Amino acid sequence: MRYKDELVSLRRDFHMHPELGFQEYRTSKIVEEYLKDLGIKTKRVADTGIIGEIDNGGDKRVAIRADMDALPIQEENKVPYKSKNKGVMHACGHDAHTAMLLITAKILSQKDFEGKVRFIFQPAEEGLNGARRMVQEGAIDGVDYVIGMHVWSSLESKTIAISPGPILAAVDRFEIEILGKGGHGAAPHLSVDPVVCASSIIMNLQTVVSRNVNPMKSAVLTVGEIHGGTAFNIIPERVKISGTARSYDEEVHRLLEERLKDIVRNTSKSMGCKSRIKYEVLNYATVNDEELAKLGREVAKKITKVVEQEKSMGGEDFSEYARIIPGLFVFLGTGNEKKGTMNPHHSPHFDIDEDALPYGVAFEVRMALELLSRKASSTRG
Repeated sequence: MRYKDELVSLRRDFHMHPELGFQEYRTSKIVEEYLKDLGIKTKRVADTGIIGEIDNGGDKRVAIRADMDALPIQEENKVPYKSKNKGVMHACGHDAHTAMLLITAKILSQKDFEGKVRFIFQPAEEGLNGARRMVQEGAIDGVDYVIGMHVWSSLESKTIAISPGPILAAVDRFEIEILGKGGHGAAPHLSVDPVVCASSIIMNLQTVVSRNVNPMKSAVLTVGEIHGGTAFNIIPERVKISGTARSYDEEVHRLLEERLKDIVRNTSKSMGCKSRIKYEVLNYATVNDEELAKLGREVAKKITKVVEQEKSMGGEDFSEYARIIPGLFVFLGTGNEKKGTMNPHHSPHFDIDEDALPYGVAFEVRMALELLSRKASSTRG
């Protein structure tokens, strides 16, 4: 690939200077200046988000999205491009996404085509739903289709995985506070024990997936945190619980929230406690448009090996775009055992096989041009 050295150089520069969500000031400045140097008009949105667009006339507009934020992780890799920012690391590949989209923009800026291509450089994908801010501030206004790509360490390097329908889960976060009456551990009858109540709630929540969700559908409900008490012989006033619920189906999504709230309130009441519940939808399920997935596989087969993408209970705020307009979220394999790039995402040892990145650029370029040259007969909109 003509621009491979530049692609790798950009990726490594971003990797060495990672920034957390809505703090991508250096990254977004580089992106903005790079696009302007290509003659591409830019607009800043969502604080650190950048939108660039090539407008060659025509009535079709395709958007390609890359996320820019890093994670609060101390990198353990011994590489020359190791993170220089203590406690912050590109442990999910967003540095690669940003670099690929910049080179995609460069190549498309030199192509002769009719239509418009919008480049969405999004902040804060990691749990902050920067996509929602981008949508609210017009990122996909007037866009017909949106494409996203994610490097994937568990997938063979240079392979592209595409599947229709739901591929990533809706991600919800819940926080529960159980309020009781504190007292001495030797006189429990004079107290209302929130620890016992919280324990019952946690056990009762296990029945939601096993007894309320249709067994032909998938769901996860996990309690990840419990905080309560200050000493071995004191019954505390309160206990806090937090966790996550995940699903693909919208009906199941609603059911998880309803059943969780019912169980918390009724269990608390039956044990003489009060409860407070905070339930947040972090992002919805990522669902690939059927026609775009079909077209995407045709395009990808001209570039490299194509496989089906297995569903994951992980989440992606790309769903915010694909809920509104037809979207396609594609996975690019970067796992290479010989190069040590098989470590999971969000690991302090995560890294990618950079030889795979040109294949991602090739897909973004060809998919955009294909969509502009013919309109997929999607039923979504």
